[in-house]
Amino acid sequence: MRPALPRSQDRHRKGDQFTPEYVAINPNSKIPSIVDPEGPDGEPLALMESGAILVYLAGKTGKFLPPTSRGKYDALQWLMFQMGGVGPTFGQAHHFMRAKKDEIPYGSERYGKEAKRLYAVMDRQLTKNEYFPGSTPSRTSPSIPGSRATSGTGSIYPIIRASSAGTRASARGRPWPGMAVPPLN
Repeated sequence: MRPALPRSQDRHRKGDQFTPEYVAINPNSKIPSIVDPEGPDGEPLALMESGAILVYLAGKTGKFLPPTSRGKYDALQWLMFQMGGVGPTFGQAHHFMRAKKDEIPYGSERYGKEAKRLYAVMDRQLTKNEYFPGSTPSRTSPSIPGSRATSGTGSIYPIIRASSAGTRASARGRPWPGMAVPPLN
């Protein structure tokens, strides 16, 4: 399996994701994307969106998710929590609170408040469990950024337990280049 576009932020910034070759793989022109040359039925399969990629890789390899049905669905619900809440909300919160050109109080307040609420949900979960989906780590755990949303200047809601979960996740494997928060210009 290979990434559809090298993970280089420089290439992404140059606009390679808008080339016809990349749009054929990912109509949304965003990273991540993968192409599995040995997809279902032996035919190549292009996939976009991190959640879909994680679920596909778990199904193909039999790894990355707990072996029990209960554990699998517990992990998947936290992956969906990230995809539907944490990812979009933190992105908007940081846009309005850090990267904005003009002050927009409504956006900062709305997304800042929701980011704090999501951090509180994460904090409560990590009070009861070592990892988001329970006591067993899964590959869905790193998809919830923990301390990533507080990197750079200004923090929305720093939570020690979420940060320690991110540290544990990073210690399990190589650092993920996509986790780097680019500096603001």
